[in-house]
Amino acid sequence: MTRRDALSLLARIALSVGLLVLLIRVTPDFELHELLPDWDSGTPWWLAGAFALTLCALLLSVVRWYEVGLVIGLKAGFRRYLSHYLAGQFLSNFVPTTVGGDVVRVRRLSKDTGDPPLSFASVVIERLSGWVVLPAISLVGFAMNPGLREQGASTRVALIIAGLTLLGLLLLIIVAGNDTIGRLLGSRTGWVEWLNSVHLGLDSLRSNPRQIWRVLGAGFAYQIVLLLAAACAARAMGIEQVGPTALMAFLPAVLIVQVLPLGIGGLGVREGAFVLFFGPLGVLDERSVALGFLIYLLTLTTSIFGLPALIFGGRSNEDTIEVPAVRVGPDGVSSDGLSAG
Repeated sequence: MTRRDALSLLARIALSVGLLVLLIRVTPDFELHELLPDWDSGTPWWLAGAFALTLCALLLSVVRWYEVGLVIGLKAGFRRYLSHYLAGQFLSNFVPTTVGGDVVRVRRLSKDTGDPPLSFASVVIERLSGWVVLPAISLVGFAMNPGLREQGASTRVALIIAGLTLLGLLLLIIVAGNDTIGRLLGSRTGWVEWLNSVHLGLDSLRSNPRQIWRVLGAGFAYQIVLLLAAACAARAMGIEQVGPTALMAFLPAVLIVQVLPLGIGGLGVREGAFVLFFGPLGVLDERSVALGFLIYLLTLTTSIFGLPALIFGGRSNEDTIEVPAVRVGPDGVSSDGLSAG
């Protein structure tokens, strides 16, 4: 790790700590004991359910990537996708490096397929599918429960995030999907190479339009299971005020903002978002913060399964294929190397 990388990592850690301290300080009468649930006979079962569903969501995210690979014409078995994805998850969540987990995915899949550009495109398109799925789930949640549209700032922020995400996707499709622009992007590197990968992916998707529904179907399945995992986690924390439609409306906004290049693993950002969205529903700020911690812990725990894949899943020296340092995170884009979500 270079000195610049080390300083960047320290800055992100400091930012996460700072955000959490700020969140606690602005919360009136913050009680540390409220971070823990009132343990009862059902708590272990809710925790077990949250873990099992988080693990299931992880597998469905692999299915989503695999479906993208099939649509754009990459030939690799599902087990290879699974191995590369798990390795990337472990690297992203446990190894302090600017080489994100998605870089490992691209490099290893490139060796399997012999097609680095399309392998890169598969990871980018897989992530970008969330730009459709997450806002759609949020809008459906608001449509199903009119009362959620009257929660003041939390409603406005969630709708703005959904709208901006869809607008960003539309603009990206217009720019990257243009053939003339695509020809100009082909010889460029860095951020422009990332944009070119979107162009390649869109070209492949246009040639197989009926298969797009397979990608979106896998994407919806992944996010719905993730939502169910969050529901179990909320019940484990004793949060009963947040029903299914509230989770549908607000959780996608949390998942979108937590991938901003702020802090480590979304710490501070995710917890603050939960406080903003769930406070008007009657949830104690401390419990919202604790829910963010628990969801992060579940992500870390399931990522441990990627350690064997990271160690044994590669077939050759991973430094032989170069990819741009662009991060595409749980379903968004940030700035410091491709990473998971």
